[in-house]
Amino acid sequence: MKNHKGMKPQDVAILLFICQYFDGVYKVSEIADALKISQSEISESINRSNIAKLIEAKSKAVFRHGFYEFLVYGLKFVFPAIPGHIVRGVPTAHSGPPLNKFITSDSDQFVWSCSKGSMRGMSIEPLYRTMPLVYEQFPEYYELLCLVDALRIGRSREVVLAREILSERLLKNGG
Repeated sequence: MKNHKGMKPQDVAILLFICQYFDGVYKVSEIADALKISQSEISESINRSNIAKLIEAKSKAVFRHGFYEFLVYGLKFVFPAIPGHIVRGVPTAHSGPPLNKFITSDSDQFVWSCSKGSMRGMSIEPLYRTMPLVYEQFPEYYELLCLVDALRIGRSREVVLAREILSERLLKNGG
């Protein structure tokens, strides 16, 4: 087993994808193709997540309760989102779904910088650079990414809503 040198942001993105679309039965190549991340990066990510006790090595199942706790209590400290310049991009955090159904804000809009984006707002870095390229193909996954971004940058109300929705979605199968 390799040494653990800490989690990387793409580990969170990959675990979210596995939670949304797989129940412990998947191929590294499927995830790599879907997320436009190399197979070696996916394998290294799964290894880091295994060492961090966020994924089970044999069954490949995500330990959903532990992952949820990491997202809720640790993510904003480990991978904070820092608002940047106003750019055109893909809405995220409370500016994207599903939170944009509950929260409206004329001022603080957040986006992933992307020329084909539909909104202008303050740019924040996605968990991985390919996320703006794949979000349209996986709408449920895109919503999870927006919820996680709300945990990274949101105010109290946004964070509380994001926690509730993530709990429903990630822990729906008993975790």
